[in-house]
Order: sequence, then C-alpha cells, then structure tokens
Amino acid sequence: MNTQQHYKQLVAKLPLLKAEIGKVIVGQHEAIDEVLITLLAGGHCLLEGVPGLAKTLLVKTMADALAMSFKRIQFTPDLMPGDIVGTEVLEEDHQTGKKFFQFNRGPIFANVVLADEINRTPPKTQAALLEAMQEYRVTYNGQDYPLPRPFLIIATQNPIEQAGTYPLPEAQLDRFLLYIRLGYPSEQEELAVLRQTTGTDRPTLQTILTDRDVLDLQTLTRQVHISDELLTMVNRLVRSSRPLDSPVAFVKQWGEWGAGPRAGQALILCAKARAVLNERFSVIPDDIRALAHPVLRHRIALNFRAESEGITTDRLVDELLKEKF
Repeated sequence: MNTQQHYKQLVAKLPLLKAEIGKVIVGQHEAIDEVLITLLAGGHCLLEGVPGLAKTLLVKTMADALAMSFKRIQFTPDLMPGDIVGTEVLEEDHQTGKKFFQFNRGPIFANVVLADEINRTPPKTQAALLEAMQEYRVTYNGQDYPLPRPFLIIATQNPIEQAGTYPLPEAQLDRFLLYIRLGYPSEQEELAVLRQTTGTDRPTLQTILTDRDVLDLQTLTRQVHISDELLTMVNRLVRSSRPLDSPVAFVKQWGEWGAGPRAGQALILCAKARAVLNERFSVIPDDIRALAHPVLRHRIALNFRAESEGITTDRLVDELLKEKF
C-alpha cells in the first residue's frame, strides 16, 4: 500500500472515531471536534466547564477508542512536581547487596494525561507540567526521560470556584493550543444523558485507531494545503488583535494587548487538523472561522473598562472576524 492510500484509509476512520466517542458522550459535538483537532495538531488544550459536564469521561473515552494509555492527575494545593514527573527511590540489588537510585516514572508518562483542575495547584507544580508539555521529556537529576508519543495533555478548569486557586499566567496559557469551553447540553441531549446513564447498559468501545495511526495523521495534518490568501488573512486577523497596531476601533477601545505569532501558528495548524477531521486535504475559510475563538480567547487581554462593562474576549474575536472574514 502506498502512502497516499494509507492516509486516505486513516482519514476515513475519523468519522468512525467520533461515532465511537458518541456512544458514551451525548452531544458536545463541538468540544469533541476541538479535542480531536488538538490531538491531530500535536498540541495540548485547556478544557473549561462547570462540574458534571463529563470532561473526564470525554477524555477517557477518546483514549479508550484510540487504545492509548491514559492517566488522570487530580491537582491539589499540596501536589508537588515529583508527584507528576516521578522521583528516585533507593533500591537494593538482592544478588550483590549494592544499593542504587531508581527513577520511578510519574503519571505524566502516558499518551493522554488529564490534568484535572490545574488552577488548584501552586505555580511550581504547574510549571513542571508545562515544561513536559513543551519539551516532550522529563529531566530528573540531569537525566532525560522521553515521554511517550503521541502525547496529549488536557487540563481542566472549573469557572465557578476561584477561591484558593492559582490562575495560569498569560505566558503559560499561551502554551495551550486551544482553550475549549463546554456548555450545558440541550434539553433533548440532557434527556438522553439521563436515559443512557441511569440504566444497566454500558456501551463497549472498539479501538478505531492506534497510537501509530495517530502519529501518521499528525504528519498528514502538517501536509494539508493552505492558500497564500488564507495565510495572509490569518496573519492580518492575529495582528489586528493588537491594540497599538489594530485598524479595528473595537480592539483599540477594549483591548489591553493582543495575540502573538504563536496564535497564527496555532490557528493555521488547527485549521489543517479540522480539514483532516472533515476528510479534506485543503483548508477553507470556515476552518479559520470555526477555530478563531478557541485559539484566540486565551491569547488576548482586555482592559479594565472592557471587563467592568462585561465585554469578553469572545466578543472581541467576533468583531475581528466581522472585519477580516
């Protein structure tokens, strides 16, 4: 089988993957797409939603349908970096009696890691996780330990309780490819959840793609075509989010500072991943529009006047899209 046929076969399995996740997760189609886009783009995402919206179940279900290793880390105020990356313990060779230090790997060593309520742990522990996200390896006592590939961190935040939390600094937020927000299900979706989760039936998930398949799809994602015209539009969109340079009056009025170059890279890469998810090999304007909010909402800061009047970064992105798309 040649490479092109192999890629086509893998892409044809993506609707099956979404259907498999849909056996367990009712609704949340946009969030499911965005998590899969993050995976295909080879990045990490921040997932925000009130308790009870199946954030953990969504992540674990995706990992099961991909036959990838899954670990959940519950972030608490007393969590230490060693609890995430691992630590050395003193071992003894039973034959020689010689003692030595052995590195015991932490829960970060998995294909899919759920960092639950990341804003509840101190900055030192947050930094350990974010370093692993960026470097794809853990360094302990001068020794490098590569993380498994593919490697996806999904961090969650609860938007309700903010007492005793440690908000992520802007520079660390920028490391997340997408900032995904989960909303409440519709009336019919919630009824289906009640019907499906209070009985005895438990759906059995099939493995749709392997970790090797995911790596191949990540390679394919970067090969997806995007026109020079769309590249220029993305560049102008991102640059227009910066109050000092923006030709958009709304941005000058409400913006404190705008998105950096990483936002443009993220938007293009995620648009390519969305094209693959929809079985296309070329980016279209709808891909850019669909992903502008989760890419930009955490990379733009509003001034005090905007916050006092209830203006959100999503509203600012809406105005940017009206001007540029």
